[in-house]
Amino acid sequence: MTTAPQSPRKRVTRQQRERGSVSVFAVIITMVVVVFFGAVIDFEQALEARQDANTVAQEAARAGAGQVDRNRAYTRGQFVVDRESAIRAARAYLWASGHAGTVTVLGRRTIRVHVSISRPARFLSVIGVSSLHAQGTATANLTTGVEGPQ
Repeated sequence: MTTAPQSPRKRVTRQQRERGSVSVFAVIITMVVVVFFGAVIDFEQALEARQDANTVAQEAARAGAGQVDRNRAYTRGQFVVDRESAIRAARAYLWASGHAGTVTVLGRRTIRVHVSISRPARFLSVIGVSSLHAQGTATANLTTGVEGPQ
């Protein structure tokens, strides 16, 4: 007894069925690694922005603290910081540096400068964080010469 030849069927192996496909696990791991490294880069950006905010605040406070009341210095020989000029100088420094901030007076001989900086997030925007915010604060005592704060 002979059997009739069957139609030629191509036998598909498991390896051929999976050719060209990417496992879901590999895609998930790749996404996690990309987000992790992106977060590291963006957090470094946030730390750098905080350092920049502190530096700008310190320099603005220092610019304000250097403003001597010239009239008093020439007429009485006393080197006293002019409070209004100190505030204007600190604000001018902030404006010239292109940063937003506030200058406030604390008592008679102290000014405080507060600076806010925002930078766009490069990689964290994938998870909804679009910008990174940092703040810095510095205080300057408005004293000059060897007399000190009297």
